[in-house]
Amino acid sequence: MRLPRLLVALALICLAALPARAFETIAKAAYVVDLTTSTVLMDKQADIPLPPASMSKLMTLNMLFEALDDGRVTMDTRFSVSSRAKAMGGSTMFLDETDRPTVDELIRGIVVLSGNDACVAVAEGLAGTEAAFASQMNERALALGMKNSTFSNASGWPNPNQRMSLRDLGILAARLITDFPQYYGYFGLEEFPWDNRAPQNRFNRNPLLKLGIGADGLKTGHTQEAGYGLVGSAVQGKRRVVFVVTGLTSEKERAQEAERIVNWAFRQFVQKTVVTQDKLMAEVPVWLGDVDKVGLVAAEEVSMLIPALVQGEIPAEISYRTPLEAPMSKGQVVGDLVINVQGMPQVTVALLADRDVAKGGFLPRIRTAARILIAKLAGTAQDAL
Repeated sequence: MRLPRLLVALALICLAALPARAFETIAKAAYVVDLTTSTVLMDKQADIPLPPASMSKLMTLNMLFEALDDGRVTMDTRFSVSSRAKAMGGSTMFLDETDRPTVDELIRGIVVLSGNDACVAVAEGLAGTEAAFASQMNERALALGMKNSTFSNASGWPNPNQRMSLRDLGILAARLITDFPQYYGYFGLEEFPWDNRAPQNRFNRNPLLKLGIGADGLKTGHTQEAGYGLVGSAVQGKRRVVFVVTGLTSEKERAQEAERIVNWAFRQFVQKTVVTQDKLMAEVPVWLGDVDKVGLVAAEEVSMLIPALVQGEIPAEISYRTPLEAPMSKGQVVGDLVINVQGMPQVTVALLADRDVAKGGFLPRIRTAARILIAKLAGTAQDAL
């Protein structure tokens, strides 16, 4: 069977005549995805396992959110604080062995204060030991499709076995946003004055939250080995963008680069509906049917990102097996529509028959035989020339 490809055009008028320019980031690695359309906008070394620093705390929070959803803990459940948790260096919630923080307080302590001590308290409270918790994190990461992540601890404390790719961090961020909307608001908290023990240490380190650009999460990270990084998300209009950067040299550079990426992601792309569900895309011949042609309609609406400076008609191709042979049912998949926009991922949508087509009777078969005979005679005559 041949697979003919029919060139079609989707009428979509935009703003100007040039494709969007690629964004050149100074980050060591970067990953940007439009969550609304699942379109990857940037991929710079996104699959290389790198030291994630405190960005790996998102996995600890995922494990805690799952425990909440399972009913294993509630927001009022109190966790004990071991001497090991209290002794954690780096970013801290300033927990003491006499404390019994609630799950709510520990979430705030991890999100806002980036508390390494809070992470250890969560790990020990859920799994008994941090080592056991790390093992569970590894199993869960694989189940979630995070293929380039390994964990040795709950906090992101430097360790050769603590690695995450930026794509995996993006997968994790998307999960926290879409699967745990009831908890996602924590990531937008700007401060948490835990017991007023360290008033100067009560502010969220996410530099984008106060800029009015729609940023509402998620987590910063920094170690000497990793540099400065950020897993972020922002909403503007109907679109949400998730981005991950790492390997920057300072807090200032991280803040500036993250803001540049958010502005680029929203200003250089426009979300458009280019195909509506049941839109007739073509009519194609039918072999031995009770009708000569059948319409091909789109199985679903196609909404995609278009570079803001693209103008004119968007090229697309229809592919289907020929001849389409009767019988066929309305709604049966008979082909594909493939949409290609320069610089963007290819989009494919199934095409369906727009009607039932029964096998033809005697007369349709005679007409088909006549067409074949005429075609063969024409070919013979051409050969004789």
